[in-house]
Amino acid sequence: MRLVTTAEQVSEPISSWDPYTRGCPSRDLLDQIGSKWAVLVLGELGRHGPCRFTQLRRQLAGVSEKMLTQTLRTLERDGLLRRTVYPEVPIRVEYELTPLGQTLRGPLKALTEWSVQHIEDVLEAREEYDERAGRR
Repeated sequence: MRLVTTAEQVSEPISSWDPYTRGCPSRDLLDQIGSKWAVLVLGELGRHGPCRFTQLRRQLAGVSEKMLTQTLRTLERDGLLRRTVYPEVPIRVEYELTPLGQTLRGPLKALTEWSVQHIEDVLEAREEYDERAGRR
């Protein structure tokens, strides 16, 4: 079996992308959009539309300025959000979902709803696990 390099994969049809294969770019994308802060940033922009940095930071309690900046840059690089600078005094910068980013609203909403619906089950499972592992 021959390993396919990333450069070779880029020219192959979509059906050949496999995040379970080492070196597949879709694995990296899953890692990016699956990160805690990316999910929350995308969700917040999906719920409320364009936001300024300070609005996002306020809405996402606990995120550091550095982490929010890194997350926004990554999402912009991946084409999931757009950063718009308005030439005002002081300069105003807004972030909003791109059409590609909008396509994630449904899957992220489903994950969010699932987490809310099942958090009690998960907390109970954690407690049982910790008891069996002698962590209590």
